[in-house]
Amino acid sequence: MKKFKLIYNPYSGDGFFRDNLDTFIRCMQKYGYEVTPFCSFEVGDIDSHIAAMDKNYDAIGAAGGDGTINLVVNAMMRHKLTDIPLALIPAGTANDFCSFLGIPKDIEECCDVIGKGRTEYTDLGLINNEKYFINVCAGGLFSDVSLEIDKTFKDLFGKLAYYAKGMEQLSAFEPIPMRITSSHGMYENNINLFLVLNSSGTGGIEGISPHASINDGMLDLVAFANTPWHELPPLIFDFLKGEHLFNDNVIFFKDSHIKIENLSPDKRFTTTDIDGERGPEMPVEIKTVPNALKIFVK
Repeated sequence: MKKFKLIYNPYSGDGFFRDNLDTFIRCMQKYGYEVTPFCSFEVGDIDSHIAAMDKNYDAIGAAGGDGTINLVVNAMMRHKLTDIPLALIPAGTANDFCSFLGIPKDIEECCDVIGKGRTEYTDLGLINNEKYFINVCAGGLFSDVSLEIDKTFKDLFGKLAYYAKGMEQLSAFEPIPMRITSSHGMYENNINLFLVLNSSGTGGIEGISPHASINDGMLDLVAFANTPWHELPPLIFDFLKGEHLFNDNVIFFKDSHIKIENLSPDKRFTTTDIDGERGPEMPVEIKTVPNALKIFVK
């Protein structure tokens, strides 16, 4: 049988995957995979386990939310396991990258995607030559929402917990003066939120960058400049129509190298968020790593 290393977070989402682990193993055995599970309980154990594990696996699976997948991706890159295909198993409250790829949350349907064996290479983002992300690097308003939500609250209310926390931030938020530099030029403006995306969306919101591609060698920057109240309705209307990238209050471009600086004297909101995990403090330099990992796709 083929060897499958499963790394899963038992605390992700509402624990549904943990409670149906036997179903996953049975389905994978049907496709000829012998599953060896590893349950992540503490900070750093995913990296140390991947560093020490047998490298002769036919596939690695990451079951959890965006943060768990990010930890597995970083460990695979750090320990040079890029020749082993990665199976993304959506088992968290939010799984934006899996949603973009159309990977189903139903366990048996997800196993079908893996079992059929179709793979593609995906680009990754690399921040300050230090940490990788597979879906998004964000900064500014809402960017640290996933880091601040109480787990019990998130388990009870799911994605609504993100929106509730975002509304709490909105009442006290002031735009941040930022400088964004790329091959397209330099932009200085008061920014509410920036997103550097490898897929079309984040935070459960799809279509932020509608034409994003996981293997075009580019990352999509979408930054929302400070918008006067009277200009918000047109921006929202443009977003609903999928035309927000043409709005005067939105900065959008694709590039393979982007630098973002926080020019605020009091350095408010300097922390970045990468795939739901805490990222480096600004300033950040973000580069594309083309065709970095092979992943299972529908």
